[in-house]
Amino acid sequence: MDNQRITKLRTEAGQKGLDCVALVPGANLFYLTGLSFHLSERPVLALFPVDDAPAIVLPALEAPKLEHAACALHPFPYTDEEGPALAFQQACASLELADARIGAEHLHMRLLEARYLERYAPGCELSPADDVMSALRMTKDAGELAAMREAVAVIEAALQATLDRLEPGMREREVAGTLMIEIFDKGGDGLAFEPIVVAGPNAASPHSGPSDRPIGRGETIVIDCGATVDGYASDITRTVAIGEMPEAMQRVYRTVLDANTAGRAAARPGVTAEAVDQAARAVIEAAGYGAYFIHRTGHGLGLETHEPPYIVAGNRRVLEEGMTFTVEPGIYLPGLGGVRIEDDVVVTAAGAESLTTFPRELTVL
Repeated sequence: MDNQRITKLRTEAGQKGLDCVALVPGANLFYLTGLSFHLSERPVLALFPVDDAPAIVLPALEAPKLEHAACALHPFPYTDEEGPALAFQQACASLELADARIGAEHLHMRLLEARYLERYAPGCELSPADDVMSALRMTKDAGELAAMREAVAVIEAALQATLDRLEPGMREREVAGTLMIEIFDKGGDGLAFEPIVVAGPNAASPHSGPSDRPIGRGETIVIDCGATVDGYASDITRTVAIGEMPEAMQRVYRTVLDANTAGRAAARPGVTAEAVDQAARAVIEAAGYGAYFIHRTGHGLGLETHEPPYIVAGNRRVLEEGMTFTVEPGIYLPGLGGVRIEDDVVVTAAGAESLTTFPRELTVL
């Protein structure tokens, strides 16, 4: 992380007609500065003007972190007794943000920060800057890919250790707890998200959380999990069973596996994101399960577990070397169960490489 990222940000923002980009704590701010803050009642707002040095409004107690920033940020600190109003006023005046067009993260900026900007940068216009940041972050460099590879190694080791302990009668929540412990034991910095462990009828809901329901023999068990290393995430799903699954669910599994294979094979430079979705979806539709594939084929992956590019119908973004995303087709049969097989891929000059290599053939424990 260095000032080259700031230079690229200024170029992208200027081309979008923005005078400044305002970032709250989160992945975008970390990407540019290497700094992490809690999003709390004490606002933190970094300001990146296209023609001036960046600045940051932050609590005085957080100011020591700036010594470790990847770029110089002019601080406007405030104490709990003072409150942030004066710091915002001084920052906006110093950067001459009155009447400026300010790019903001429409999925992350709160009314708290927006109202301070509107008050102390009179006449400013807040516009979405998500395209600006995604243009910088979608293509990963060697350092980012190294962190993602390590995050994949951690989650695959944790998943294998968890499967080695899986037994009939274990509760979904118990398996999820084991998995979380294993992620840290295997060297993960944290969880990319809370693990999804669902079995039997519960597995028919893609984002259902683990419950106290015991896992029975012959049920599909969908395990969706991820780890973080140096801020970067992995995200993998495997579907397993304890004992032989009914033939109907075995057919579902084979169909999802074929769809996963087709989606990964379709990913390469020059094709669109929706083409990858269609490649996977066509397999499921041909098998007669189209109505039961109820989500997109994938999503971008990096500092966030869901980020551009989204692998979905209608997204005509052309894939480029270095883009990273998931391929995760699934079939969900209400009352019976579900199957999802998810891998993390990076687009290469020759096509796409699967960062995840955990066995995809059905595992029967």
